[in-house]
Amino acid sequence: MSEQKQPVVSFRNVSIVFGDNPWKAIPLMETGQSRSDIQKATGQVLGVHDCTLDVAEGEIVVLMGLSGSGKSTLLRAVNGLNPIVQGDVLVNDGERMISVPKADKASLRRLRMRHVAMVFQQFGLLPWRTVRENVGLGLELAGMGQRERRERIDEQLDLVGLSQWGTRRVSELSGGMQQRVGLARAFATRAPILLMDEPFSALDPLIRTRLQDELLDLQQRLKRTIIFVSHDLDEAFKLGNRIAILEGGRIIQCGTPAEIYTAPANDYVADFVAHMNPLGVLTARDAAVAPPRPAPPGLTMPADTPLQAAMRTLAQTNGPIMLTEDGRVTGMLTESSALAALVAPRGSAAQESHE
Repeated sequence: MSEQKQPVVSFRNVSIVFGDNPWKAIPLMETGQSRSDIQKATGQVLGVHDCTLDVAEGEIVVLMGLSGSGKSTLLRAVNGLNPIVQGDVLVNDGERMISVPKADKASLRRLRMRHVAMVFQQFGLLPWRTVRENVGLGLELAGMGQRERRERIDEQLDLVGLSQWGTRRVSELSGGMQQRVGLARAFATRAPILLMDEPFSALDPLIRTRLQDELLDLQQRLKRTIIFVSHDLDEAFKLGNRIAILEGGRIIQCGTPAEIYTAPANDYVADFVAHMNPLGVLTARDAAVAPPRPAPPGLTMPADTPLQAAMRTLAQTNGPIMLTEDGRVTGMLTESSALAALVAPRGSAAQESHE
């Protein structure tokens, strides 16, 4: 079990309402009324309500939901783009956790320039500028000297594979290359926290998949804290260490991809995951049944082995595989338990262990 890391972003009972008198909506929100009912009764629009979530240093948390669920609204509270009505958003500024809603203008400006970077869905690039000028925009605005800025830009262009394109205007680049420029610009500031608002959604599937892989590769090297907004379940499960699913402005469930797939909090979440491919999410542990005691001799495997790899091994053996954690057998993988985890994940393995 890995040591629990301290949060670098903390949403605490955050509520955001759009309108001329957001406080009118609070009593209805507290009773759980829907966004449409609140708007009809008060003329105010519920953004998010009572959202609590901690984001640890170095993890990728995906805010997932349908259009209008509140995921982008919540994301933009981190850097103060969306003011909150109730609750608090705390962000680590390198020395301490500061309250974004209570920060003065100078502190908020410093937070945005040094500690929190953002990548938008439509890239937010300046088409009349070159690739180099776009990558260095945040550094230029921060007052960095030309020589240091040039070195930082070279480093980031090399990181995203665009070293040969620095003098081209971004309007000459493909959509996928423009998004790489957006990533390089965000990474160039060396901000430890990165906000990504559906950055790949406008791209075709092949380019989107490639950029997802590149982001994971960059994350392996740079270890940033990333809050990523997506409406694509496969993208969320591929990228996220944890996923927070929102509906109607409220967080319905937050957990690892395996936790959400195997134990959806309600029918809404279950419908979300019903048609996804679980092989990229589940481990052998998720398909395990209780082993006999004493455990028989035979093939063993770490319990956190990806289920897809475990099933390949299982197909080549004549018997079950004992799963181990910290040197001791904690479960057993069989053909039937693996199949049960794929077709009926909620409790199937456990049921088999009692048969």
